[in-house]
Parts: sequence; C-alpha cells; structure tokens
Amino acid sequence: MDLRNLFSKITFEKKDDQASKKDAPTHWIKCPECSSLMFFKEVENQNNICPKCNFHMRIGAKRRIEVLADEGTFVEFDETLKPNDPLKFVDKSSYKKRVDEAKKKTGRTSSVVSGECKINGVEVQLVVFDFSFMGGSLGSVEGEKIVRAVNRAIEKHQGVIIVSASGGARMQESTFALMQMAKTSAALKRLDQYKLPYISVLTDPTMGGVSASFAFLGDIIMAEPGALIGFAGQRVIKQTIGADLPEGFQRAEFLLEKGSIDMVVNRTDMKKTLSDLLSMFKKDQKIS
Repeated sequence: MDLRNLFSKITFEKKDDQASKKDAPTHWIKCPECSSLMFFKEVENQNNICPKCNFHMRIGAKRRIEVLADEGTFVEFDETLKPNDPLKFVDKSSYKKRVDEAKKKTGRTSSVVSGECKINGVEVQLVVFDFSFMGGSLGSVEGEKIVRAVNRAIEKHQGVIIVSASGGARMQESTFALMQMAKTSAALKRLDQYKLPYISVLTDPTMGGVSASFAFLGDIIMAEPGALIGFAGQRVIKQTIGADLPEGFQRAEFLLEKGSIDMVVNRTDMKKTLSDLLSMFKKDQKIS
C-alpha cells in the first residue's frame, strides 16, 4: 500500500470514529438550572426532576402520560387526524415540509395527544401537548382534538384534564389557528354547563394563544414549579412598557403569588393531586 492510500485510510477511519462518538447516546445529563452532572437513570427515576435543585425538565407527551395515567389504562383517540395546508404557507420552509419533519421527529401527526385513562382509578379525558411537535403550537387539528375530548367527557360524564406545553397559536395556519381559541373556549363552556370539572395543568412553557384561551379557563389551574407562563415574551413586554420586569416574572411561583393560578404542584405529587381533585368534584356532583 502506498503512502497516499495509507493516509486516506487513516483519515477515513478517524472521521468514522469521530462520527460514531458524536452519534453515541450519552448516559449523563447536565441540569440547565444548577449545571449538576447526573446519571440519566437517576433523573428518570425522579420523573425528570433534578435531584439537586428540583428543576423540572421538559418531558414529552408519552412520558407525561406514563407519569399521570394508571398503567395500561390510556386509550388514545383521533390519532389519525392530521393538519392540511389551506393557505399553502411558505416561509423559510413550506408548512407541509415542517409538518413532515415534526412527524418524523415525534412519530405523531399533531402536537396534541388526547385520550381516556384512569388516574388512581378515576376515569378522565386527558389531553397532553407535546412541545417537540412544532413547539406544541395550537392548530386546527389540536383544537379539534380538544373539542372531541370535551364532547366525550360530556357523553361519559367525566372530567377533563389538559396539560399545556405550547408556544401559542400556529402561525402557518393564521386565522384558522386563532379560531381554535374561541372554539375550545366554547366547548369548555358547554362542559361547565354540565357541571363537569376541567383541570388545567400549565407546564414549561405555556405561552401565546394557548395561555390566552383554554389554559386559563380551568376550574382549577395548577402549574409545575418554574414553568414559564404568559402571553407575550419578556423582551416584548419590557420594550412595550419601557421598564425592568420583576425577578421571576412569568414564572409559576410569581403567578401563584399574584393570584393568577391556584397552585404549584411538584411533578411527583401531580398524579395524586389530580385524582384527589377529581374525586372531590365527583362527591360534589352526587351531593348536588
């Protein structure tokens, strides 16, 4: 083998070795809040909460359902619903391409997973946003899934839980997305008329049109510790009012202090808290 071929072989082997190291899964997680380095199993066993500082890391819809629903009880509905492109929207990329990329990334056709499950034995309609799918944005499919979940709750005389994790209405659908704010709010009004409970769970982040509609219409509004919650971003607000914002502005604890939400609940306590509240509402219905 001449020197040129030998050099090429060494170079390619080195590149392949670097690529394999880069693609190899890491077994260590660095906390975004306290920068502690932890073994991933340790974090998973704590429901993706940092054991050092209690920072609640973002989790996907699948993991959220595992945390909240009794094992083997979750039944998904409307999983075949998928968005179309009525406006033929194109920015840096076409809307159709963005949806295809999100589907490939998450294995889902929308940012919402809706279904029926039991939480500590209590039957409920559960709707969970997945931030991994286009930032958990609210589009026509997401709104339709929420409305159908509410309709099932009315039919089966159950409560509704919506776990929000969203950047807001989906800009690629424009007015079609904004209409979902009114559509979901009207559906929840019907749920209220039937005296059935709606519990809203706000996680990091809950922003834009989601926070301006159904996320803040719950009979009980709870949030995870440290969750970012609001309508516009802090930079926009600061530029608009021309003043510095308070420390912790738009965080769950700040909103609790100001009376905008009812409680801040640790993820490990969320399941029991939800089942207790649902059971309490059930008893009230029997009394009335």
